[in-house]
Amino acid sequence: MEGIQDQSGRRYDRQERFEGIGPEGQRAIRAASVVVIGCGALGSVAAGILARAGVGRLRLVDRDIVELHNLHRQPLFTEDDLAAGSPKAVAAARALRAANSAIEIEEVVDDFNYRSALRLLRGADLAVDGSDNFEARLLLNDAALELGLPWVYGGAIAGEGMVKAVVPGRTSCFRCLIDGVPPAGESPTCETEGVVATAPGVVASLQASLALRLLMGEEVSGDLHLIDAWNPALRTVSAPRLGDCPACVGGDRRYLEGREAGSAEAMCSSDTVQVMPAKEGHIDLDELAVKLGSLGEVSNRRYYLGFDDGELNIAIFPDGRCIVRGTDNPARARAVVTSYLGG
Repeated sequence: MEGIQDQSGRRYDRQERFEGIGPEGQRAIRAASVVVIGCGALGSVAAGILARAGVGRLRLVDRDIVELHNLHRQPLFTEDDLAAGSPKAVAAARALRAANSAIEIEEVVDDFNYRSALRLLRGADLAVDGSDNFEARLLLNDAALELGLPWVYGGAIAGEGMVKAVVPGRTSCFRCLIDGVPPAGESPTCETEGVVATAPGVVASLQASLALRLLMGEEVSGDLHLIDAWNPALRTVSAPRLGDCPACVGGDRRYLEGREAGSAEAMCSSDTVQVMPAKEGHIDLDELAVKLGSLGEVSNRRYYLGFDDGELNIAIFPDGRCIVRGTDNPARARAVVTSYLGG
């Protein structure tokens, strides 16, 4: 489609006047292809900036549908999307096409997992992390290393967040920071800790800045940028490449090979899915009951914790195994478990 940009030549005028980009940088941005993994708070903000900045091709990947609690922090979605039960990737693509008809946008309603990762990333110049769990990020790290693909990590929770660029062969990778998925229940989540909309907004904006610089061929550090969006502060800490990193130095691809993948399988009874954690751990059920108490109905059954959030009923066992009742969709069950337990 011939966009307004092609008719007026002024769409990116102010951006090109910025000395950090200029006409040459804009041409590089226009020629680039970016994959955004996850269209939630981080992904929708970052994708919105990249689309309006003129990235030539965007692939939006998300497995989920728009929910009411998304609307306070995910600016690409509306109440109409909620009422229609729109998949996030579809709603995001529709909003971005309305903002910039001169670029190519591909929506992919799919689960980013070890079976699909290379297919979803192949052909891109860069990936932006909009995921919400460690397993997805470690998988993205493995796949990006395998493809030699730069990517930008982002994470946000409560009023804080962090950002890091990963350039295979040059900077530290994500596994230089974290060697594995924390056991279920040990890491905080947005469900248990909450999140103020400004945190993912700031994080995703910085992700988009790093992405644009990488697309223009600039060198960026692999440092970790720590953000406090509630009490405004930005701190950068060194994140050197580890000489013994199993992934970027040793070539280990355990997440891409599925050796550390959790699983979710529909059970014989209807609308029930069993979700197995990527790594077995031990959950303190009493402590978890306190965390989940304000989010739904909790019942400690001694051998497991029962949790009902009003839509789904989840039986949570001490080793991290969960039985989710109320859906027959494994991807949705995994997403819900991750949102409450992390890992």
